[in-house]
Amino acid sequence: MAYTTAEGQQQLLDTLAEAIDGLGRAIAGLGVAYEELDESRGDELERLLFRPLQGAYGRARRVHADFAERRRLPSRTFVQPPPPAAWHGARSLVQDAVDEAGTADDVLSELQDSLLPVEVGDPELRKGLSEVRETLGPLQNGGDDVLRMLWR
Repeated sequence: MAYTTAEGQQQLLDTLAEAIDGLGRAIAGLGVAYEELDESRGDELERLLFRPLQGAYGRARRVHADFAERRRLPSRTFVQPPPPAAWHGARSLVQDAVDEAGTADDVLSELQDSLLPVEVGDPELRKGLSEVRETLGPLQNGGDDVLRMLWR
């Protein structure tokens, strides 16, 4: 399907926003899980998952805003989603967060594979997407290890 540059840029921003929303849901779930854990496990959760996810989330939001500004496209305000119910249990919330992070990484991977960032993006956008994915990679690949470490 052919598209104009403006349509491609908007599609790129919309896809990036989809990944950002997923990262926001993951962070919200980790916040609830943290409250359910003892101090030691909570500290590990923060170190192994929350901080990297927060970094990826912040970087992705900056990439989105900066690209929209450079292209004079409307930017989006991202609102942290409401936290999930604690009755799911900490382990389930952590697993869901790891899954959300993996889904966000998959969305960004598909975006990069589409070549849309090359066709209608710019070097700064491509660099930013790569940085976000580098942060998310270990979380997805080591998600089961993190869960085992937290519940050993």
